[in-house]
Amino acid sequence: MIGILLKEVKEYKKASIVTPFFMLFEVIMETFIPFLMASIIDDGVNAGNMAHIYKVGAVMLAAAVVGLLAGLAGGRYGAKASAGLAKNLRESMFNHIQTFSFSNIDKFSTAGLVTRLTTDVTNVQYAYQMVLRMMMRAPASMICALLMAFHINARLSGIYLVAVLILGVLLFFIIRHATRYFRMAFPKYDELNASVQENVSAIRVVKAYVREEQETTKFQKASQNIYRIFVKAEKNIVYNAPLMQTTVYTCILLISWIGAKMIVGSALTTGELMSLLTYCMNILMNLMMLSMVFVMLSMSTASVERIGEILTETSDLKNPENPVMEVKDGSIAFRHVNFSYNRESGKPVLKDINLEIHSGETIGIIGGTGSAKTSLVNLVSRLYDVTEGEVLVGGKNVKDYDMEALRNQVSVVLQNNVLFSGTIYENLRWGNENATEEECQRACQLACAEEFINRFPKGYETYIEQGGSNVSGGQKQRLCIARALLKKPKILILDDSTSAVDTATDRKIRSAFRDEIPDTTKLIIAQRISSVQDADRIIVLEEGQINGFGTPEELLASNEIYREVYESQTSGGGDFDEKAGE
Repeated sequence: MIGILLKEVKEYKKASIVTPFFMLFEVIMETFIPFLMASIIDDGVNAGNMAHIYKVGAVMLAAAVVGLLAGLAGGRYGAKASAGLAKNLRESMFNHIQTFSFSNIDKFSTAGLVTRLTTDVTNVQYAYQMVLRMMMRAPASMICALLMAFHINARLSGIYLVAVLILGVLLFFIIRHATRYFRMAFPKYDELNASVQENVSAIRVVKAYVREEQETTKFQKASQNIYRIFVKAEKNIVYNAPLMQTTVYTCILLISWIGAKMIVGSALTTGELMSLLTYCMNILMNLMMLSMVFVMLSMSTASVERIGEILTETSDLKNPENPVMEVKDGSIAFRHVNFSYNRESGKPVLKDINLEIHSGETIGIIGGTGSAKTSLVNLVSRLYDVTEGEVLVGGKNVKDYDMEALRNQVSVVLQNNVLFSGTIYENLRWGNENATEEECQRACQLACAEEFINRFPKGYETYIEQGGSNVSGGQKQRLCIARALLKKPKILILDDSTSAVDTATDRKIRSAFRDEIPDTTKLIIAQRISSVQDADRIIVLEEGQINGFGTPEELLASNEIYREVYESQTSGGGDFDEKAGE
């Protein structure tokens, strides 16, 4: 996992390399200052030598300035490297997610992906900055201080060494115990983000059903789960500071007591004792900083693993070595197709599907809820791969095509219509980024969207809010149909995408399709019989199998399911999921 992350440093390698060197240079200057201070006290103050004080004082000032500049440079380059790593990580994760098939995306919740791109990457950013700065600074400072202390007096310096060993062991067990809770905490952020996302996206439904209190309770529960886990982790880490303070004060007392005796016995000078006390604080404070680095690393370990899950996930769908780049026509064939979302143990969603659809045909697809209508059309543009059998478009297996080339010739208006923040023109040009204003307007005429667009004060420059919240369901559907038409596809799939428009508008749209795009194969999923009554042929699906396939007249005469629904709806009954007479 670490190797995967380090690949994302990229153009920030230089900043990552120079940061530790600046920190090391700062440490050398800091370590040198107490040594100079001892010289000032012993050879300057005690000896009354002002010239020595000025001389050594100037060297101390220069060392302090150089150390300060080195620290500032280390901080600057460390921030640049860590922020750059975070930027590259987010870009790589986002770009990698774009390559996922629907089955890959199904493994991760939307909230989980958002948490990985935000909270988890931020944790890694902070940890990387601390590694570049503190992981070099703290150990180097400790080692330099220990060496200088042993140079001054090896006997007294042994106290530091014992303290460091004891503290190191105790901190190891504290951090190891706390890491377990941090691993549990970050997945809980997924639940928290899911609660926020669901509440905000469905705020109108929440208010319509007066469910604010219940949603608040759900959010509080998710927030409380994170709180409890972090409290447990902090209960372990809280021992860090008392242990450190106890050790520091113990060392100071021992050094002061033993050092005072040694000064009386002329085995140690006052300046050397002052230097040893300074090195004592230096060593133990750096050990505390090092412990905080390990705490941050333990927190980021879970984040690194979660980010790695995204970056190492490979798409189930891949282009062949020599892909076909052109789709000849809109003909479609299903040959003994079986499909399951879970290839290992899942129950087949589609079973032994055999179909031959000619280019330019209008095919209606009807069936009860859960009959796998959407699953069937998803296989045409290779949003999923079949479990068994093959799907052919333009006479070739969809697996032989370049996926981008195939999907550019298959326009899909999904069941859940999505519009993006931007003007109507900008949303329409998702279908064709080079479309002229005239082409956009023509597509809207075919989709019967022009009539409501012209009522907006700004017309086609009207700004669409995120998710299309400022347009109605029917208006959203018609804009999505117009967007699909701008691709000028060989195959057009409408997945129940006229359910929110009135029957008169539905009829106008179907008429426009018949007259304006006769060579485009049209697959229309619908619950209303009227939406598919003009189709060349109709597929009747039941529990993932074809129950009937033929012209409306043939099905009315021979297919019991179609006949019951037809009679139910034409006599003023319900939709496809309701049986006649019920």
